[in-house]
Amino acid sequence: MPNEWVNAQHVLKYLGRADTIPHRTEGEAAVLDELTTTARRVLDLGTGDGRLLEIVLAHCPSAQGVAVDFSDTMLEKFAQRFAGRECIKIVRHDLSQPLPELGQFDAVVSSFAIHHLDHPRKRALYEEVFALLLPGGVFCNLEHVSSPSPALHERFMTTLGYKVEDEDVSNQLLDVETQLRWLREIGFCDVDCLWKWREMALLRGVRGED
Repeated sequence: MPNEWVNAQHVLKYLGRADTIPHRTEGEAAVLDELTTTARRVLDLGTGDGRLLEIVLAHCPSAQGVAVDFSDTMLEKFAQRFAGRECIKIVRHDLSQPLPELGQFDAVVSSFAIHHLDHPRKRALYEEVFALLLPGGVFCNLEHVSSPSPALHERFMTTLGYKVEDEDVSNQLLDVETQLRWLREIGFCDVDCLWKWREMALLRGVRGED
């Protein structure tokens, strides 16, 4: 499966539209509702230009942020966003490979990144996230998920101003129900889809107290 996110022009085109995605800020606000303001360490998987992490760190002012991405263009934009801020650590890593040693976290977040992975890797990554969380830690995945039917998928694409045939070839969309079941099987508790608008959904799971 080709990955368009190594292509600088593809990245820049996406960033030029990121602020116009309908209801995106609603999903991001729903993420903040799940995070305690006293979190000390937060991991952002597929951080891109750091949009979500910046919002999270404003909500958790004492937290150290760790950001993971592999796109040169995204990492350059990320560095510009967080220039001079010592509470941020950038880790260059492709999520299609097992996560490196990162320590443990009070929260792990992700925003429209994990759907680029094939389905077995998605599930394996969820297992790795569970292992990274401290007891009581929360995983919030604001994700692009599949529609129940081709007609609804076409409607979503049209709402964004795209044709189905123009869809990002990197997308490997999966339904909400399967992903929630995986989280429960792995051991997450309080698993739920807390917000959804068409193909955008917030999947949440908590690591229980050991």
